Amino acid sequence: QVQLEESGGGSVQAGGSLRLSCVVSGSTFSTLCMGWFRRASDIQREGIALIDSDGTTTYSDSVKGRFTVSKDNAKNTLYLQMDNLKPEDTAKYYCAADRNAWCKALAASLETWLLQSEGQGTLVTVSK
Repeated sequence: QVQLEESGGGSVQAGGSLRLSCVVSGSTFSTLCMGWFRRASDIQREGIALIDSDGTTTYSDSVKGRFTVSKDNAKNTLYLQMDNLKPEDTAKYYCAADRNAWCKALAASLETWLLQSEGQGTLVTVSK
């Protein structure tokens, strides 16, 4: 069973940066499709990034050019570097993972929450 644990959230002023980390256990990390999504409220969720086993990335228009998803196979860790943060980026951020085929299936919709396993989330708050 794949387990994921996020860290790195916090409070920052607009224009600032944060880096989220997601440690993955229970699976062969290098073969996974992984991604990030966020929830600003109970009913609002948004897929923001995907990275497949080869390192190919996909981003939502809302974060493209500001956020960078990457991974370190040696550390079994997924990252989300967030730069030029805006108040509208305030949300709880979740990492998620599944078999690599899911990255191709979700590349157009970026519905990252459909990946089988997800973490507990880490809160990011951006003030004006």
